[in-house]
Amino acid sequence: MPETITPAVPPTPPVPLAALLAREDLGLRQIAGPTDPGIVIHWAHTSEMADPYPYLLGGELLLTAGVHVPEAAGSDGGALGDYFDDYVSRIVTAGGAALGFGLAPVHDTVPRALVAACGTYGLPLLEVPPQTTFSGVARAVWQLMAQARLAELRRVTEAQQSLAVAASRPDPVPSVLRQLAQRLGGFAALHGPDGGEIAAVGREPAQGVREALAELTGVVRPTARATTAADHAPGGAPAARPLPTSATDTLGSTHLAVYALGVGAGFVLGVATPRRDPGDHTIASVAAVLLSLLTGEHRSGTGAARSSALVRLLLGAGPEEVAPLLGWGSPRSGEAESGGGQWLVVHARPETRAPAGSRLRSGEGDLHDAVAASALGAALDSPLVDVTGDVVRVLVPAGREPEPQPGWTLGVSAAVEPHEWPAADTQAARALARARATRTPLVRHAARPALEDLVPRVDAETHARALLAPLAGQAALAETLRTWLSLHGSWDRTAVALNVHRNTVRQRIARCAALLDADLDDPDVRMELWFALRQS
Repeated sequence: MPETITPAVPPTPPVPLAALLAREDLGLRQIAGPTDPGIVIHWAHTSEMADPYPYLLGGELLLTAGVHVPEAAGSDGGALGDYFDDYVSRIVTAGGAALGFGLAPVHDTVPRALVAACGTYGLPLLEVPPQTTFSGVARAVWQLMAQARLAELRRVTEAQQSLAVAASRPDPVPSVLRQLAQRLGGFAALHGPDGGEIAAVGREPAQGVREALAELTGVVRPTARATTAADHAPGGAPAARPLPTSATDTLGSTHLAVYALGVGAGFVLGVATPRRDPGDHTIASVAAVLLSLLTGEHRSGTGAARSSALVRLLLGAGPEEVAPLLGWGSPRSGEAESGGGQWLVVHARPETRAPAGSRLRSGEGDLHDAVAASALGAALDSPLVDVTGDVVRVLVPAGREPEPQPGWTLGVSAAVEPHEWPAADTQAARALARARATRTPLVRHAARPALEDLVPRVDAETHARALLAPLAGQAALAETLRTWLSLHGSWDRTAVALNVHRNTVRQRIARCAALLDADLDDPDVRMELWFALRQS
């Protein structure tokens, strides 16, 4: 018997052969070959070639009227037996799933030699009655396939909904695993970065399956693999090979699949099922995404820590006390020291303005905006994101220097200790205003030594309060003057930075000049005011 190949079947729901035989309108009858209910077909194909092998892709129900059969059709002698033996063996070798033989107009009955050959090679043989056309059989296959696809989509949708509900429960990780195991009718396990099982639910798999699943997780988990010649780039330097995000295998009749959670995190979802249906991968992928989010909090330890930090702040603790709870007590492997626990405050605005009535706002507004803000935080490598009005604020450890982000305009503060976070917040806001006014993707607060460093801070603040006393209590005027001076007296840029009309800027600056009784065209006056504003 020739060796069969595994057919490269299409990603369409298979149709059980039994379902096609059950169609009374077709009148098909199986007369040879196995009757296993697990036999499926992926499409129907008609061919009258004596050797159909080159035209088969695998998984077909091949339909023929026997036009290709030699004229010795009335004889069941050795020659005809050899012909059908070769014919059926080629179908089986090509991966054909079944053979349908049409009665009339060429043959009144199915040749007995063909029946014998199909029995020998284990190929299901169907008798197609004269009133049933091959196109009718093909149409029935596609109808059954459409029904199977619809059922599979419904199954996947229901599974997605149930997994989402499970993720919102008080015990989300075991709940998601339990729901996944139920939906796939098998076993699900979460493996930690060390390869050990953290949680496992579902029907107990056969002996050796858990061990095989744990071994398969190593394919998608980052490990210190020994490099080979193929792992080296030109020049001999090791070349990083991207790890697959999923992998599959079998152990006996059990199907194994593993999914990496996150990028380089080390957590892996493992699934063992008695069979592999088309929608199983989609369902398991949804579970992997949910578990990635859930294990992300567990991985960094910042979920509970950030809650604790918030409670302590609300109860009166200082920023320097809660900063160590935010998850960066020490730099990560390969990361430079962050300057003794220093932080950066980043203010960001999207480059395209939101539609009228739609604002970035924490807990409300457009879901897309919230997702975009979270994505920005991920790009800056920090989960500490706040959305206020049209501005996204991100608190970033100083060791992770922000870079320009596509679609965003950023203002970055100087690196500060936790007790200086409010001042850094103001610095980031001013840097963002300058970035928007100058159409620069990212502006950093200048922290180099300046003339003001030569004056004692107490004296400088006293002088600033006295000079700016006429503007006391009028924050809009002071901020307009500050922005206008920083932008060298540009009306248009100041209007952009403050998000007001240029005439409003002119009116405010004129009001400042009147209250201060100063000539704002005098560079000495501008310099003195700028010095005072920097101390306020």
